[in-house]
Amino acid sequence: MKIKEFYKISGSGNDFIMIDGRGGLKKPPRRYIEKLCARGTGVGADGLILLKDSKRGFDFKMVYYNSDGREADMCGNGGRSIVLFAHLLKVTKRSRVVFESRRAVHEAEIKGKDTVKLEMQTPHSLRKKIKISTSLGKFEGAFINTGVPHFVIFAKNIDNIDVFSIGREIRNNKEFGREGTNVDFIQNKNGRIHIRTYERGVENETLACGTGAVASAIIYSLENRKKSPVSLITRSKELLKVFFSKDSDKVYLEGKVTLVYKGILYL
Repeated sequence: MKIKEFYKISGSGNDFIMIDGRGGLKKPPRRYIEKLCARGTGVGADGLILLKDSKRGFDFKMVYYNSDGREADMCGNGGRSIVLFAHLLKVTKRSRVVFESRRAVHEAEIKGKDTVKLEMQTPHSLRKKIKISTSLGKFEGAFINTGVPHFVIFAKNIDNIDVFSIGREIRNNKEFGREGTNVDFIQNKNGRIHIRTYERGVENETLACGTGAVASAIIYSLENRKKSPVSLITRSKELLKVFFSKDSDKVYLEGKVTLVYKGILYL
């Protein structure tokens, strides 16, 4: 029986199981990832992240799996969390790092004790005024890919909206193809932008979503001529800041990252 150390880290409410995979750890079976991420019977997490050596000369490589066991291209809060993890493992002692994800290279900076600012992928595939019909009503929103696909809806009463039911239907709508989409609901309440997200792969509402915050900030800025940065309050009540250039080719996500605990997995 092998024993593997892990860390539990939260990025503004998104929680992850973090494992040092530099010793040649092979890809875990999908069913095992689901077991680990299950709440109540496992560690409980929105995803599993492996820190691997970079073969391209960067500080490290991030390999991310959603809680359903499927590998994903990117996770914003996961990316911020692995920067803290690398720092705790002393992979690098520098506050600024450069690492690779599945399809991109990211710069990141640790600011103070618990804040990480991360360069995200350049958003693309913007489509506005998409109308979707569901059994719970009709919804209009905008689609954008910020590393993973997101459909952003401006909500009238974000506190009372059924994120799980509506999000699940839209997530699987044929408009978004075979892979589907994440679904974000945003509302400006007294000058503060609130966000709630249904995440594919988790197949539920999460307390925060980094790529969703970026998608929502870009869409909100386009619709309301809001300049950078845009701050959003997540379901966890924590603040995420999104910084972007005029044409959004450079985008950064900043927020709090917390080490929750350290433990042992019996594999």
